[in-house]
Amino acid sequence: MTDEARPPSEGPAEPSPRVVAEPRTDSLSVHLTLGFLGVALAAVAVLTALTVVFAAADVSHLVTQQRRELTNAIAATAGASWIRAGFTWRGADLSPALYLASRAGADAEIVDAGGTEIASSANFTADATQPQFSVGIVVRGERVGTAVARFTGSGLGTADHALRTALVRAVAAAAGVAALLALVGGLVLSRRITRPVTHIMSVLRARGGGERLARVGPVRGPSELREMATAMDEMAELLDGHERVRRDLVADVAHELRTPVAVLQAGHEALLDGVAEPTPEQLSSLRDEVLRLARMVDDLQMLAAADAATLHLSRHPSDLAVIAATAADSLEGRFTMAGISLERALEPAPILADPRWMHNVVTNLLTNALKFSQPGAKVVIDTATAGGEAVLRVTDSGIGIPAAELPRIFDRFWRGREAAHTSGTGIGLAIAAELARAHGGNLTAASEPGVGTQMTLRLPSA
Repeated sequence: MTDEARPPSEGPAEPSPRVVAEPRTDSLSVHLTLGFLGVALAAVAVLTALTVVFAAADVSHLVTQQRRELTNAIAATAGASWIRAGFTWRGADLSPALYLASRAGADAEIVDAGGTEIASSANFTADATQPQFSVGIVVRGERVGTAVARFTGSGLGTADHALRTALVRAVAAAAGVAALLALVGGLVLSRRITRPVTHIMSVLRARGGGERLARVGPVRGPSELREMATAMDEMAELLDGHERVRRDLVADVAHELRTPVAVLQAGHEALLDGVAEPTPEQLSSLRDEVLRLARMVDDLQMLAAADAATLHLSRHPSDLAVIAATAADSLEGRFTMAGISLERALEPAPILADPRWMHNVVTNLLTNALKFSQPGAKVVIDTATAGGEAVLRVTDSGIGIPAAELPRIFDRFWRGREAAHTSGTGIGLAIAAELARAHGGNLTAASEPGVGTQMTLRLPSA
């Protein structure tokens, strides 16, 4: 049971959506790669500098400690020689101390407590610019002299320099490897990010150029980009759906207008050519076609107004039961003439709505119930509140709607098999559904063929 139009004519099959191939674009990829590489190089440079500085300081501290310990060993060896000489420097053999210094790459000098040189390495005086360490020679708590060690470029000095050089080379090599890895990683990551981005951009350009079937399709990349691709394809499907609805609407309107216009044209040509006489019956038939055109234009105007109802609603605190009672009163005579009883069970149901538009919705539902009910049938209209909603139900015991047709009864200009034998344009329920949504509610239908149909209107309760 519905006031719908003819099934839409079979048109050419919609071509399958086309997934646009990915373009070869490297601009964003290059920028991202350079950015990753720059950040990596800056981090490597800072890490290298810190490593060299702190490692060099540790090496210097270690070398200094070793040199100090060597000087202490030289002083201890010289003190042992002083003891063996009978607690005097005269005749003391200091060659072991000087030999120890030479083995460590240093020159040494031993002086007595008065500062007089006792023995020294051959090059001690020549190495006066080299770093030196001095340690007192103490025997049994008495300072009997001083050991001075000067370190040349061999021995510990050479090891110090070699260690610093090896450290710098190792850090430089590590920095180079890190930069190479940063470059490779930047290329891979930038391609992973930019590939879906450039692909999405190409699809946008394709759709902007008129390719309606262009789709992003599945992409590989971060989850945000995958969600973006999915959202774009969903938007494209929605836009294509709206475009199909627009084309179908134009085709349906043209189809509905063609019949009355053809009848009017044929009738007037017959009158003008003298084929038919301008009898009252002939003029009445032409007038019926004019009225049919007028009703169709009114329905189209109402549908357009319903589409924009959210912009023009004048909402006031109202009672859905009062609106339903007024609509039922206006149709009471038509129900009586058709031999159909109209029963009411109207409980208060406060809403915030535009009474004029809501009256139109209820009238449409009652008119549909009247149109598809047989004489002797019963139509019940009731209102109530439930779960914070105001509910209106129109229940009839008419012919019902087949399950396959039920999902389409709110489509514009769609009419089922049973509706093909009744008058109407197939816009009524589409208007009612649009007005229900404009008021923040919804209109649903439940039906069983041969038993009847129940239309349910739910609106936010005030």
